[in-house]
Amino acid sequence: MLRVVSLLPSATEIVCALGFQDALVGRSHECDFPHGIDRLPVCTQPKAGGVDTRAIHTSVSAILQQDISMYRVDAELLRGLQPTHIVTQIQCEVCAVSLRDVEAAIAHWTGAAPLLIPLNPQSLADVFEDIRRTAAALGADGRPLVSTMRSRMEAIGSSAPAQKPRVVIIEWIEPLMVAGNWMPTLVEMAGAIDALGTAGQHSAWITWDDLVRSDPDIIVIAPCGFRIEDSQRDMHLLTSDARWQSLRAVRAERVFIVDGCQFFNRPGPRLVESLQILADIVKQCAG
Repeated sequence: MLRVVSLLPSATEIVCALGFQDALVGRSHECDFPHGIDRLPVCTQPKAGGVDTRAIHTSVSAILQQDISMYRVDAELLRGLQPTHIVTQIQCEVCAVSLRDVEAAIAHWTGAAPLLIPLNPQSLADVFEDIRRTAAALGADGRPLVSTMRSRMEAIGSSAPAQKPRVVIIEWIEPLMVAGNWMPTLVEMAGAIDALGTAGQHSAWITWDDLVRSDPDIIVIAPCGFRIEDSQRDMHLLTSDARWQSLRAVRAERVFIVDGCQFFNRPGPRLVESLQILADIVKQCAG
């Protein structure tokens, strides 16, 4: 009998989209979709804190300088759940519980150890591969889900306008970071050009000078793990800088705040919806 613990939100969405929601017995503190997941026991907690992107960055940096984990894993709860499979990740130790966190939590278990499924999405192609690998580990075929996602994405991309605006996706506000990994590919599929991000490479820190030089036609605010209201709260960190008002996108009122937490930062099935949001923004600006 399958007993799955998922320790990152995108993995939870993948497991559920593959038809294994009933097999889930535990989750991370951030797993909140689809409906009903919040009833599961929470196996992790973050160590970093802060009231805005600047304070959170300071807290995260201090923890990383000590070379300790960003998260607490409740090893006792995890053991009590008796999982047959644990889904975690090795893509970013800041964003979610890492493989080494899980390995440490189960290091002293006796008996049969759960199968660890580490996800590592560096690109959109990697997201599809993670879906297939997760499915295979659970005894299923992930190809139909991947095929459906690809078809939906192709349909969205087929209606992109001929004009290709230059876009910057801001993934952290203070200090500035632009989205990489799968996001530049989604920008291209939506009919635009990513002015600063590079597909297949980690999201990158940039300077204000980088942003000013790029002078994009559209700016999308999608901080990692932030809801729209969180980003709205921190927008003053951008708007209070005189250089912000000099940007083409700002002058043309083409700055869009989106839900990075629920969509763009989650490398799973809802990247289709993320692409649709981007495509709608590009079409609105092209019109």
